[in-house]
Amino acid sequence: MDASPETLENLTRCFLQTFSADRQPRRQAEEYLASAAERPGYALAVLHLLCSASAPDQARLAASVAFKNHIRSRWSPSPDLATSAIADAEKEQIKTLTVRIMLSSQPSIQGQLSKSLAVIGEYDFPKAWPGLLPELVASVRSAAASLDYSAVNGALATTHSIFKKFRTKYYTDDLLLDLKYCLDGFAAPLLELFLQTGRLIDAAVAGGGGGDALLFRRWFESQLFCCRIFFSLNSHELPQFFDDHMKEWMGEFQKYLTTAYPLLDNDESGGGREVVDKLRKAVCKNINLYMNKNEEKFRPFLSGFASAVGSLLVSISAMPNRDRLTVTAIKFLTTVSTSVDHSLFASPDTLRLICQSIVIPNVRVREDDEESFEMDCVEYIRRDIEGSDVDTRRRIACELARGLLRNYREQVRAFLSAEVQSMMEKYAANPTENWKDKDCAIFLVVCFSHPRNELVDVWSFFKAVIDPELKCAEVNSQPMLKADALKFLTTFRSRIPKNLALELVPHAVRFLTAESNVVHSYAANCIEKLLLVKDDGRARYTASDISPFLIPLMTNLYHVFELPGSEENQYAMKCIWRVFLVAEFSADFAAACIAGLKTRVYEVCKNSKNPAFNRYLFESIVELVRRTCEKDPSLIKTLEPSLFDMLQKILVEDIIEFLPYALQIFAQAIDMNRPPLPATYMQLFDPLLSPGLWLREENVPALVRLLQAYLEKAPMELKQRLSEVLGIFQTLIGSVRTEESGFYVVKTVIGNLSYDVISPYVLHIWNALFTRLHKQRTRRFIKSLLVFMSLFLVKHGHATLVNTINAVQENLFGVILEQLWIPHLKLITGSIEVKLCLVASTGLLCESSSLLQDSPPMLILWGKMLDSIVTLLSRREQERVDDEREVPDICEAIGYTAILMKEEDPVKAIKDPKEYVITSLARLSALSPGKYPAIIQGSLDSANQAALLQLCGMYNCSIV
Repeated sequence: MDASPETLENLTRCFLQTFSADRQPRRQAEEYLASAAERPGYALAVLHLLCSASAPDQARLAASVAFKNHIRSRWSPSPDLATSAIADAEKEQIKTLTVRIMLSSQPSIQGQLSKSLAVIGEYDFPKAWPGLLPELVASVRSAAASLDYSAVNGALATTHSIFKKFRTKYYTDDLLLDLKYCLDGFAAPLLELFLQTGRLIDAAVAGGGGGDALLFRRWFESQLFCCRIFFSLNSHELPQFFDDHMKEWMGEFQKYLTTAYPLLDNDESGGGREVVDKLRKAVCKNINLYMNKNEEKFRPFLSGFASAVGSLLVSISAMPNRDRLTVTAIKFLTTVSTSVDHSLFASPDTLRLICQSIVIPNVRVREDDEESFEMDCVEYIRRDIEGSDVDTRRRIACELARGLLRNYREQVRAFLSAEVQSMMEKYAANPTENWKDKDCAIFLVVCFSHPRNELVDVWSFFKAVIDPELKCAEVNSQPMLKADALKFLTTFRSRIPKNLALELVPHAVRFLTAESNVVHSYAANCIEKLLLVKDDGRARYTASDISPFLIPLMTNLYHVFELPGSEENQYAMKCIWRVFLVAEFSADFAAACIAGLKTRVYEVCKNSKNPAFNRYLFESIVELVRRTCEKDPSLIKTLEPSLFDMLQKILVEDIIEFLPYALQIFAQAIDMNRPPLPATYMQLFDPLLSPGLWLREENVPALVRLLQAYLEKAPMELKQRLSEVLGIFQTLIGSVRTEESGFYVVKTVIGNLSYDVISPYVLHIWNALFTRLHKQRTRRFIKSLLVFMSLFLVKHGHATLVNTINAVQENLFGVILEQLWIPHLKLITGSIEVKLCLVASTGLLCESSSLLQDSPPMLILWGKMLDSIVTLLSRREQERVDDEREVPDICEAIGYTAILMKEEDPVKAIKDPKEYVITSLARLSALSPGKYPAIIQGSLDSANQAALLQLCGMYNCSIV
């Protein structure tokens, strides 16, 4: 692909169309760009687009994102993926152009290019890109000498993106060599620049703090990049250069925490305060890093920093829009509070100051919290109840309090308890004006819910504060307090007696009708979490417990989707799914529920926005069908019209993201039918075998599940299409990401068709499996192969297994036995798989002529097989299997938990596999007394001999 004006114009148009709200032009643009990405020169054309001053900013931003994704997928693609790599010549041009463009780009594009450079650097820097670091150093020094801080910051941004890998990568010898190379080349220039820029800032402050705000901001941006690079270079351990120059670094760091910069601190709208706060935040991250990794050498500076950070927090904790700095600064104090230097906070006055001036102000609800509660409920809920608010003021302030509680429990509890009491008194004096005090008090009580840290008597607090809120008739009054009460009930759900909880659930059901998105979401979440409570491993709440309010509960849950902003409320849908797991219901109830779910499916087909909602929507359908039909499968007929309507909607409109869900539901419907399958089901089988459907990896698990259902319910009707089915199997096992699905297909074929039907294809199956084994041998593939061979053996006999494998190549089974089966048998996991392999291996050991020969090599092989069987039989999985990183199967990669392949026990007639093994050995040994004890003694290790002896005693058998 060239970078002609016509090409750039086409790319610009397509990148703009990717933002279109209309599906058709958006999809056409995506298809064009996907096709263009396959052509050589695509990345270079996109880079030229980024340089084009005539291209709209939106198109250039989309192009920078596409470039980043292109680099990620094609700079060094996995050999298993059908993705072509960028040519080496093109790579060299990309490296040259990207750095230059990065130095002159606007910040939004610069951020995307920095991520692209980080990907390139992960593979090429420094070995395949030796000129990069000297070029960056030269750029920094040249620009700094001429005081061109725009260029300085561009070079530092590039350096930062390259060095970030030192923060997260596992440290190997190669990575440490790369780090040393970067330290040797950049540590000294970094300090030079940091000190030079610091002197410029000091001179400006000494001159009254006035001047060019833009230049001042660029100086601070330079110091910010220097601090971030400092963090990357120090992430592993304290380098010698930084140890030698710690005083200079720490002196500059402390200065930025204690000095006021009015020109920027007072500039809220222009971004001045933001860049100062970012620099202070970066300083706090750096000193926290030293506190965690180099506490002893950092100790001389600790007291000064603790005082500086504490004073900074006292001054900013009450200020809005400074959350990130506040959070990072509190993290530093939290680290100190849990360290050996916690005595810095030991005095009662210091503890009181921290609780009253840092913890409480940061826990109190703010205007931006109120705004988020009302206008951005999804983000508010995500931060508040999903455990993702680690970096909010409220959560971090509580973490600081917990840190202090570790060493000063009684003092801190006393201070915080007094604050809770004071806030509740203020609320009682004026509930309308002082509702935020009650909110803060409830938050503190919930936050310190562990019995050791409780600030109040929870039961008394519940009766006095929470119960009235839950029973308030006005569901829309003071919504934040209603949300607090529901969160309290959710948090303490296990400690609230069942009878009281059941009394409160109807009130939670009422709150499902609240106008506030947060309140009705919290109500749904509360009910869902209550239904999860267990007592001694058994569910506390059963179908009979929820049946009195089941109808109003479901009515109100469905009503949630009619409320503005909650059309795809994942908490309400998850609650519906949970209710289906617990409740018992009639066919009429199920029909009404499936109709409501069908309406939701139709709505999300128009424009889906929430993947979590979609997941629980389709899992609710799956669970509703299962529970409706588990006692009477014929009831599937009442649900089929709605199911077919949904499937047709998804297929006709080509809603590709929902196709896996639809296919799995269709498979479930097939499972519920008795043979012969109705013609409506059989009509879909032809499209199922279309290669186009199988090209999208996301479809594969659901397609395999559907294929399983067909093969189990209509095996003989489908035998004429067996060659096509096995063609799909061969394609799937060719990739490590889909090999597990391939084994599900072939195991279903073997398990459901007679040998007469499959015999013409058996040689083809073995050839496909052994070819794949030869090309790419992975532990997971070998384990799956062992399970499949075991299934083949129990279905069609050991002689058939041995003979058909040897038909591929003479004596191949002996090689398989010695090199694969015996050494890898101990790695089998999963109760059904372990049992199957034990039974099959015992069959070979005690019945197959392949092992029952008297030649010394075969006797040794027999002993090794028994040793592996006893290992699998007697040792826990943790002792047998060591962890090995595997390429994730596509079922895991797409994260759709509802797609579960059917796993039935093929040897269910054998109740106790241990007994089967021992009694089989005893019968075999009785045929040749004296033969096998000597083999056992010479082949089994001492632990396995002891285990075998114990098992013989357990089943009253002996090996003679």
